[in-house]
Order: sequence, then structure tokens, then C-alpha cells
Amino acid sequence: MPQRQQPVANGLRTDHPIPDLPFVDDAHIPIDDPRAVEAIGRHHGTGTWGRHDKARDGGWVAFTTDPVRKDLAWLVRWHPQHGRSVILYRDTDAAGAHTTYLDTAQLFRAGGYWWDGTTWYRPSQIFDHASERYVRRRVPAATNVTAADLLENGDADPGNGHILDIDQVDLDTPYQGRWLDDLAAWAAQRPTPSASPNVVKLSAPELTADQLVSLTQMAQIAGVAPSTLRAYVSRGEGDVPPPQATVSGRNVWARPVAEEWVERRHRSSESLDQAVSARVGEATLPIGVAELWTRFTRVFSSTLWDNPDRRKRWALRWRTQQAVGQVAEELGWDVAASLGSIISAEDLAITLRHAVLDEFATGQQLHRSIHEHDRKRAVAAGKPEPVYEDLPSYGIVHHVARMIDWLIRHHPSTAAYTIAEITGEAERRFEISREVIENSLATALALDGELDKKTREDFLKRAFSPTSLSDD
Repeated sequence: MPQRQQPVANGLRTDHPIPDLPFVDDAHIPIDDPRAVEAIGRHHGTGTWGRHDKARDGGWVAFTTDPVRKDLAWLVRWHPQHGRSVILYRDTDAAGAHTTYLDTAQLFRAGGYWWDGTTWYRPSQIFDHASERYVRRRVPAATNVTAADLLENGDADPGNGHILDIDQVDLDTPYQGRWLDDLAAWAAQRPTPSASPNVVKLSAPELTADQLVSLTQMAQIAGVAPSTLRAYVSRGEGDVPPPQATVSGRNVWARPVAEEWVERRHRSSESLDQAVSARVGEATLPIGVAELWTRFTRVFSSTLWDNPDRRKRWALRWRTQQAVGQVAEELGWDVAASLGSIISAEDLAITLRHAVLDEFATGQQLHRSIHEHDRKRAVAAGKPEPVYEDLPSYGIVHHVARMIDWLIRHHPSTAAYTIAEITGEAERRFEISREVIENSLATALALDGELDKKTREDFLKRAFSPTSLSDD
């Protein structure tokens, strides 16, 4: 998950300081115990909060509202090999920041670049809906820059560094200190060296000065006006990624980050609509909608004008409620009679057959896995093995059930043949009894369909298999 929340300061006991942020004494926070971190926010009156969770990589993450400064919150990210980050956020940002660490991210730097303990990745922008995760794109030739690397030339003076108390944090005043001196002061107070390197930031070719682009250049890459991009940034719109740096008061982005933002825009819902669109007058519509509009415009024009008997109804003496009702009825029939050209009943029937069979396969697999689990438990306990029995019915998601109902209401005979095909194939492929198949369909239609009970039951009696009927 991308991180957009901006940290305020480093905790003094962090293992991985964030560059250019002050250090704040965190001695009043129990950073070694996630439950204790959470408990602070849970037990200091109203308006405070705390939470802890296990991360996917074996570590944990916790946050709490600061007990002294209720407008601030501490976040602790811990990993058994990579140590901990102790970070101060605005209290309103803490919960959002917490969620970004629940996967494998250890650190976020340079406007969203993140490190999982081994590899640096670019800011997460492209969402893969198939895997339900953001695409991970590695940063070529990325290397860690550690605190030792930054302090090795001896230019930093810990005596000039500053460690703030929590009540000295000023959210309205930008950091003014010399950060290397603060880093030296942080290093000087650490009791023992860390078991793992104190990673501060990354170094990569794409983050060098000649690879950073201005807002105007980023707008050119995206094919939008600079004023449009500037408006996106100022209003928090367009999912514009955070900048990688600020140079002379101006935001700059890594070129690959800008290019991936363009890719994200090309994959957006708006862009997908544009890719399959057509102009009709002043409107831009999906091609299918535009085709329907154009088709019925021609049909209605012909109905209302080309036929002399209908054309005369434009005369004033024909403008009665009854006459208008007749015209409306004729136009409505033109639409109803065109149903087959709008949605193919055959195509929908085949799609539904595959969808329902997949529902049966998934339900049966789940039922069998539960039975196998119960069988193993019985064997381990020395009890008789349970006998496998089929379920009385399998669930069908309401989206599929509603479309079966639609097919029945609009194409009853096609729907009946489709039900027969589903029944036969489910019997042959999955060895599900007809009774279970038909119970599943009847239950789904009763729960999610629009047909009234009498009509639905009358149709199903006619559509269900004769064998099932004779068994009743």
C-alpha cells in the first residue's frame, strides 16, 4: 500500500533515522511491547487511540496517541532481523501510516520508495486487480546509505545536535537544524551498536539530480497542462505521487515515478472509458451506449416521421393524452423488440452456465476440504470417521442469481434450456444430484430474483427435470 502520510520526527530509539527530520525523546513510550504501545492510546481518555498488528514478515507494527501531545502519535515498526523504526506522526495520520507497514515494508523514503529489508522498490502506484496487490517494481542498482556512511567523514558534531522533548515539537515551523549534527547526537547516545545496519536512505541512479523532473516536465510526460497538474497537487486530486525531493522550494520527481503515474492514469476507470468511447453530438459515451442511442434515434425518427399516418399525429388535434400514450407504446415496443440485438440471450446463457458450474465446483471443493479436516480430527482422536454427505444446496452469488432471473424474465425458453444444461453437466462433472442442483437454483432465485413466488415456482416446475418432478 502506498504511504502518503508525512512523518513529523524520528523517535530517539529508532534504528533507521529519516533524513532531515528532528529527533524526539521517546522514553515515555514502551517501544519493545506492541500491546503496551497500544494500551497507552486506549487508556488515556477520549480523543486518543492505539492499535497493534502482526506484519506479514514476522514483525509487528503498533501506534498510539502521545499521552502528552494529543495532536501527535508514535508508530513503531519492528522486525526480528532489521530492527525497529520509531516515528512520530500527526495523530490524524497515524492510523493510515499504520496500515502501510502491515505487509513487508520496513522503511519509506524519498516520497514513497520502500525497503523490505532486502530490496528497494518504487512508490506503489499501479494496482493489480487480479492479485489484489500493488505491483512491486524494483529500483535498479539501489544501495543502502547507512548512518555510519553519513558520519564516517567526521564532519558532524554531536555537541551541536539537538534532541527535542515532545512538547518542543512545532508542527508549523519547518526543521531548521543541521541534520548531520543531530544524527551524530543520536548515534552518540545509543548504548550499543545495532545488530543490523542503521539504514537511513537509498542511493540509486534514478534519484540523481539529472533524473529528477520538475512539475512542468512531469506535466509534459503526462500530456497535461502544467496548470492542470499544479491544480491536482494543490487540491490533492489525480493521485499525484509525493515528490522525491524539494529543490529551492520546488517539488521534483524521479522520472520513473512520473512515468508510472502516467501508466496509472492510463489504467484508471476514466481512461478505460475514453479508450472505448464515441462522440454523439456534444456527449462522449461508451461505444455500446452511443450505438444504442444512434440506433434508436433512427428508429424513432422513422416511426414518428417516415410513416405518414404517424406523422400527422404532430398536428395539434392529435396532442391528447390518449394519442401520446399510443405513440409512447409504439416506441416502447420498438425498444422491447430490439432486446436480442442489445443483449444476446445465447451469449448470456453460455456465460451463466459456466458461472453456475464454477459456483458448484467451488462450493463442493470447500465442502470436501471441511469434511477432510473433520475426518483427520476424528482419526487423530480415535473416533469413527464421519460419512461424507453432499450439501442440500450450494450457494450462488447474488450477481449470478440476478442474471439467471433476468434471463428467465426476458427469455424463458432459453433459460429453461440453460438450466437443463447446467443440471446435466453438474451431474456428469461433479456427481452432484439433481435434487441438490435444483435446490441450489431455486434457493438463489428465491433470495435474489425479482419474480414473484407463484410465477417463479410455476416456471421452475416446467423447467426442472422430469425425473425430479416424478420423485416429489
